[in-house]
Amino acid sequence: MVGAIAAVALLLGPVAACGDDGGGDDRTLVYWASNQASSLDEDRRILRPELDKFERATGIRVELEVIGWPDLLNRILAATTSGQGPDVLNIGNTWAASLQATGAFLPFGDAEIAALGGRERFLGPSFAATGAEGQPPTSIPLYGLAYGLFYHKRLFAEAGITTPPKNWTEFVEVGKRLTRGDQWGLAIEGASYTENAHHAFIFGQQHGADFFDVLGRPRFAEHHHVMAVKQYLDFMATHKIVNPSNAEYTTPPQPIGDFANGKAAMLLWQNSALNVLATLGMSPDEYGVAPPPIADPLPPGGRRVNSHVAGINISVFKNTDNREGALELVRFLTSVEEQRILNKAFGSLPVVTDAYADPAFQTPQLKVFQEVLATTAAPLPQVPQESQFETTVGTAMRDLFARVASGQPVGEAEVHAALLKAQQEMGAGG
Repeated sequence: MVGAIAAVALLLGPVAACGDDGGGDDRTLVYWASNQASSLDEDRRILRPELDKFERATGIRVELEVIGWPDLLNRILAATTSGQGPDVLNIGNTWAASLQATGAFLPFGDAEIAALGGRERFLGPSFAATGAEGQPPTSIPLYGLAYGLFYHKRLFAEAGITTPPKNWTEFVEVGKRLTRGDQWGLAIEGASYTENAHHAFIFGQQHGADFFDVLGRPRFAEHHHVMAVKQYLDFMATHKIVNPSNAEYTTPPQPIGDFANGKAAMLLWQNSALNVLATLGMSPDEYGVAPPPIADPLPPGGRRVNSHVAGINISVFKNTDNREGALELVRFLTSVEEQRILNKAFGSLPVVTDAYADPAFQTPQLKVFQEVLATTAAPLPQVPQESQFETTVGTAMRDLFARVASGQPVGEAEVHAALLKAQQEMGAGG
């Protein structure tokens, strides 16, 4: 992946510009939505009726494009440099401060936030991931997500395992008991830079490792960073509870599909997997969800964190030709009714407190994710270079997984070298 914003634009063809014939006039908005469902087509099927409802209420037509995660950040960065892009778009909330720093997005001041019902209407952890501290946010929470441990009840029962693991020692022991023949203990998305970076952060928190210092400078290659990343890689490299073929997995349905098909007994995934599993034909009775393990005891300086504050935010490009219409779409999508409809459809969590009265969000499984998000999740660093952290560290981990899958050794030295190279790509020395 390319970390530099200017270089990203070279990868892409032209996109619709605000104010062009494709959208941006006062009767049309262009909206880039992120892939939340099991396919781009499924996203369109869910979103189109709601956007048509918005058009009937306001007279504003919405041109929808759903963009997959491998392409979304590059498309957004290209739009920030070219000035050509949508009016409204979804972003991964971990990119909030990085995209804010481009200056391309509309700040949500007190008046705009008040029009949404006020800051206090939103979940605190989700609103904390909307931009740099002390500045007006340039994104608003839309869908809430957190990590959970999915476990396959039948495979657990066949192995004589009665409860999900609570710490990583138990996790590895259980994973080995569940790995036999064509069945593996854990499925991962090893070629996804975003998934890899998320786990680098989560394991890093438990090791007491911050990937940026107090001045916002990258610090990727210190010993506790190396040990955090190595712990995740070791599920494949040392403990051999992950199928080496997972090093090639680039999309969520691949590892989630292995879990649904009984090829893997555990899955560390966000609550968006709930609806993907339903699409793949797996009944909720066939699996359980528990909080992801936490090291016990924690290493010195370690924190009780087993997820980042995950989720999707919504932003408005500053150069939109229809500012009021764009803000109206944000208000519509964060309304109680739409929060209930869309989060039910996507298996995500509402980001507004007044949507939780719906019984659909009171299931035992979703309550696990709510508890994780509220109590043991931490936001990724809200610094301008966060998105580069994801691309550089996540890609380094992708390459290390590829080495493991090909039978090459990956120990502390190899992890240190890869993280040091990622740090240097950020413009920071060793």
